[in-house]
Amino acid sequence: MKRFAVIFMCLCFLSLAVSAQSGKTTRPRVVATPTPQVDSPVSQPTATRPPVLKGDTKTTTQTNPATSTAPDGVVEEDDEIIRVETNLVTFPVSVLDRDGRFISGLQKGDFQIFENGVEQKIENFATVQQPFTVILLIDVSPSTAFQIGEIHEAAIAFVDQLRGEDKVMVIAFDERVKVLSPATNDRMTLRNAIRRAEFGDGTSLYEAVDYVINRELRKIEGRKAVVLFTDAVDTTSRRASYQTTVRAAEEIDALFYPIRYDTFNEMNGGYGGGGTNYPQPRRRSSGNILGDILGGILNGGNVQIGGGSSPSGGGSRSEYETGKRYLEELARNSGGRKFEANNDLNAAFSGIAEELRRQYSLGYYPETVGQKGERKQIRVRVKRQNAVVRAKNSYIVGESDKKLAGK
Repeated sequence: MKRFAVIFMCLCFLSLAVSAQSGKTTRPRVVATPTPQVDSPVSQPTATRPPVLKGDTKTTTQTNPATSTAPDGVVEEDDEIIRVETNLVTFPVSVLDRDGRFISGLQKGDFQIFENGVEQKIENFATVQQPFTVILLIDVSPSTAFQIGEIHEAAIAFVDQLRGEDKVMVIAFDERVKVLSPATNDRMTLRNAIRRAEFGDGTSLYEAVDYVINRELRKIEGRKAVVLFTDAVDTTSRRASYQTTVRAAEEIDALFYPIRYDTFNEMNGGYGGGGTNYPQPRRRSSGNILGDILGGILNGGNVQIGGGSSPSGGGSRSEYETGKRYLEELARNSGGRKFEANNDLNAAFSGIAEELRRQYSLGYYPETVGQKGERKQIRVRVKRQNAVVRAKNSYIVGESDKKLAGK
């Protein structure tokens, strides 16, 4: 009996334990909300734009020790300050002997550079030989009509002097500017483009030079030059002038090689009065027929329509002299050379190609940077007997890098 009572009590205790466990599992569980953990603040790096470098530069890095406090109390250090100086003046130099042949083998110590009379330390020096792009700018105004065949042959002769990797662009101008061929090394395309350069009305020489500088040369990479065939008597330019184009040639990184044709005798001895069978240019009607007729009567039978050119003559001797000075300044300010068409052009073209293809590149940091718009004079000396130096003689301080004539 006692044994039965003990077993019964054990069963009762076991039943109570199971019941308690069952009740415990059905009770909803309460989970305490954890306290948010505060992470130690971390300063995020500020994204910085890389500096834009133009040409050759001198870069200095400076760490700013100053600190700033953010609104949440975080102390942040400033990023490094990178200063970029673009004051390096670089330009090509051709050194020729008295026969026009390139003098090779010169070293850095053979050169001296003077800016405004003060000698500068040469920082960069290299001998470079590379392809180039040339724009043939051909005057097809009425005054060059007597010479147009000769101009065609001279332009083709220049093309024949170039190597396979050199490129040429053909542009003609009378009163307007016409692109006859984009830059290419296809010799047949270039010859055909040159022969399509036929004369028309007026002479917008200054506008043609302005167009070439601002619309074409600035798009061409690498070494570049302009070979200009003209008599240099401008009659119809309105949007550009002698002064603006000479200054632009000083700033652009290209060389000008004018080939001057003196057409004074042909124009003033034959056209309209000397018996010479002068080829008549095409003329455009102004739309006012009566005005055109009256204008023709008042001009002695020569109808003058369009940009103001005078078909009765090619200009006075003083205008031809002005044109000659213009071409000389254009060549000098760009670092090129002027040639007279009555000389041996084949030798001239060979010399031009040699100058463009093989050059020395010099660079220096000016002792005095100067103000924007200020003109600086440059003079290059070579310690070699009977050497002829071809280089820019000035530049104008501007916002862009002072790379005077492309490497």
